[in-house]
Amino acid sequence: MTLDRRDIELNQLDRTRSLAEGSSSTVRGQTRTSDSDHRHHPGVSGGAAFGSNGGARGTRMKARVNTFIDSFRRDPCAFDDDGTIGPTDTGFSGAAAPAVARDHHGERYYDLRTANSKTASTLLARELKGRHLQMIAIGGSIGTGLFVASGKALSEGGPASLLLAYVFVGVMLYCTVQALGELAVVFPVAGSFSAFSTRFLDPSWGFAMGWNYALQWVVVLPLEIIAAAMTIAYWNPALDKAIFVTIFLIIIVIINLFGVKGYGEAEFVFAIVKVTSVVGFILLGIVINIGGTPDGGYIGGKYWTDPGAFNNGFKGTCSVFVTAAFAFAGTELVGLAAAETANPRKSLPTAIKQVFWRITLFYIVSLTLVGLLVPYNEPRLLGGTSIADASASPFVIAIESAGTTILPSIMNGVILVSVISVGNSSVFGSSRTLAALAEQGQAPKIFAYVDRRGRPLVAILSASSVGLLAYLANVEAHGQVFEWLLAISGLSSIFTWGSTCLAHIRLRKAWEYHHRSLSDMAFRAQAGVVGSWIGFLCNCLILVGQVWVSLRPRPLAGNGDVAEYTRRERGENFFLQCLAIPVVIVFYVGHKLWYRTSIVKIEEMDIDTGRRDFGRLGIIKAQEDEERAQWPKWKKVYRVVC
Repeated sequence: MTLDRRDIELNQLDRTRSLAEGSSSTVRGQTRTSDSDHRHHPGVSGGAAFGSNGGARGTRMKARVNTFIDSFRRDPCAFDDDGTIGPTDTGFSGAAAPAVARDHHGERYYDLRTANSKTASTLLARELKGRHLQMIAIGGSIGTGLFVASGKALSEGGPASLLLAYVFVGVMLYCTVQALGELAVVFPVAGSFSAFSTRFLDPSWGFAMGWNYALQWVVVLPLEIIAAAMTIAYWNPALDKAIFVTIFLIIIVIINLFGVKGYGEAEFVFAIVKVTSVVGFILLGIVINIGGTPDGGYIGGKYWTDPGAFNNGFKGTCSVFVTAAFAFAGTELVGLAAAETANPRKSLPTAIKQVFWRITLFYIVSLTLVGLLVPYNEPRLLGGTSIADASASPFVIAIESAGTTILPSIMNGVILVSVISVGNSSVFGSSRTLAALAEQGQAPKIFAYVDRRGRPLVAILSASSVGLLAYLANVEAHGQVFEWLLAISGLSSIFTWGSTCLAHIRLRKAWEYHHRSLSDMAFRAQAGVVGSWIGFLCNCLILVGQVWVSLRPRPLAGNGDVAEYTRRERGENFFLQCLAIPVVIVFYVGHKLWYRTSIVKIEEMDIDTGRRDFGRLGIIKAQEDEERAQWPKWKKVYRVVC
């Protein structure tokens, strides 16, 4: 039985169906204006234009300009503000799109079913391929969190605490990403994190998670741009940082204006650079440790003895957890990209499975070597002006300590590429989340504007504008600005990951309640529901540990007594460490009081809307079974782990 791949993807690009039909499988891809539409544009027609070669060239140039301008116009399939389809649309037959938030017998009412339909029928372009997703999964979060912030974690907790914290968060994240993979493959909808929490937990909690995630990435953008500008100072400290802030901000905005395909291609290149550099550092680190450099001798594990494996005791270990979580932030972007993937059923499972190898190789192995090569009392670890100062990177310090000259510059170049990559991802993550929130009636409608190339244009420009805060890099107090930006994003990922695990647990319960078979899922979490419980509990433990450390901080350096913290210092320390907690509470309680939402009951959960395979599952499974039967044994084993 051989089927065309185009038969498998339901309504992949331009085939749309009316929401009025009540179809829960409605899926819309990007819509583009055909070349013929521009060819007969009234502004470029007329026989005089073709009277000469110059006139023909002018006409073609004008047509190109008109085509470019037209691409920024609203998608003709988009809903108008009054809830109807625009007059240019023919795919929906003028069907009405009821508002998500509306009055119901004089009371405000949140229409959960309509919210689910809107995220499922997104107009975002589906241009990401398997290779894009694999590189987003492998290198999406490798940035300042790993290369720079790990130095702060090493100085606070010591090499053993650094390793334990990253292993703990790595195990938790493995379980979380597996749960996310199952959710995203079954429901490749827009704004996956907020959409899953809205659908399977509580609309108010989904509102809080959506804004929490959007704010996390919005504040990361100026943070990463400042980090990139400060990295340039490694070669020439006298250069004005504002120049490079402008350059990096323009680069990031241009990449995102190329659409999701531009983002995917850029991340593909960035990830190759980052992966190559980490592998190179691991090999170099082994050589340095065994005394393979001309100026160095055997190091082994002496720094685990002197100055020691731990620093600041148990509190030092707890303080490393949030830094580790910040370093892993971005891994979940592969789930957010599912809505813009051509064939998520085929591409996402491979990308999700590779997360385990990325955690093991790029984090655990590289940070183990960092702990062997750099003592936690190294003065340069504490000499950085902020968490983004590449001069305090333990990776750079380890290479410099070996007496090499050119390799530290190469490593700083890699750090520069990494921070630009994370800044690029921040615009992608925040813009897609804002657009999805607007589709669900949880953000201003203007953010749901999608142009004819499938770009959430207003959301992209709004998220990019926050990058202007990076011009504070020339302000003397930029270190404090950095701390507060980091405070907003530090714990945000913990809430996102914990909610994802809980949503997966609830999905499995609803799946069982409706007597669905697990074999209907193209991808099942390898750790199952048990893994989601482990991931959820680990997230809770990290949250509790961070609250404890922020309320009972370590003694001030040189004072020796924790009582010497003033009330103001204690309050400032708490909000610097746990600002995401009050932010989430305010969003959740505010939405709850406004709409009076309740926890979604298992029997009321919608487990069909947004499934691209819905209605053709038998055909899809038959083709997949036929393909697997022809695989050699080595490929079957490979597919289990990768």
